Amino acid sequence: MGQVLMNGIYSGVQYSLIALGLTLIFSLMNVMNFAHGQLYVLGGFVTYYVYGIVGLPFAVALFAAAATLAAVGVLFDVLLFRRVLARSARDESTMLLASGSALLLDSLFIIFFGEKHRGVPPVAGGVLRIGQGIFLPYGRALIIALSVILIAAFILFMTYTRWGRGLRAMAQDRDAARLMGVNVARYSMLGWAIAALLAGLAGAMLVSVSGVNSGLGTWISIKAFIMVMIGGAGAIPGAIIGGLVLGMLESLGAHFMSGSQYLAIFVALIVFLAIRPRGLLGRQ
Repeated sequence: MGQVLMNGIYSGVQYSLIALGLTLIFSLMNVMNFAHGQLYVLGGFVTYYVYGIVGLPFAVALFAAAATLAAVGVLFDVLLFRRVLARSARDESTMLLASGSALLLDSLFIIFFGEKHRGVPPVAGGVLRIGQGIFLPYGRALIIALSVILIAAFILFMTYTRWGRGLRAMAQDRDAARLMGVNVARYSMLGWAIAALLAGLAGAMLVSVSGVNSGLGTWISIKAFIMVMIGGAGAIPGAIIGGLVLGMLESLGAHFMSGSQYLAIFVALIVFLAIRPRGLLGRQ
């Protein structure tokens, strides 16, 4: 059971990182980004080429993935969502745009990267033994540590920096924040950059363990929405909790209900949302 819980922690911290970006965009702009999983995939491919093909250090690959995805996030805001939001107040407009963006990225991935599943050499060799019967490869331990550091850095950024306070003000009341002097356009761009960066870094780290392929994006997006629904849309602590809960449910389900764990997860999610439709920490 200890190994099962360790596997759940390993999955949960990565999922929390993914969910944070999706929650941030929803908080700032009331947009559910259906292309969030595709940003994860793009981060994986950047690391694959920089670390796996070119042979540069893994740290350089992570930096390249972060920079690339931050730029993509800015482009998403400036070229797509900002223009649509300026012309239409209907939620359906941004939903269709996000869905179309996901399909476009999926098609581009297949064109440029093909359908082959790709992996990279392990970042670290060896296995760490923790207690009786609990084993953790050093590569996974590194990913857990990096994920925790990134989550902590994000929380500190949002809590103690001027930019973080500006983003939180926008999340609470966009119009009031504008009246108080917050540059809404600039902070929206910053929010998109951070959200895409977090998703890309999650994909960049996981490519060293599970690899990446062009078809992963939709499934990652589905998982991200599950996490957000569990924790509550727009709640940053809820995104972290939702990621950890999903990681644990996956690990426990794979141990006790191998092959049927996602059926059980979806049934449990339906029951949970029927009882608490706003999630654990969702706003009114």
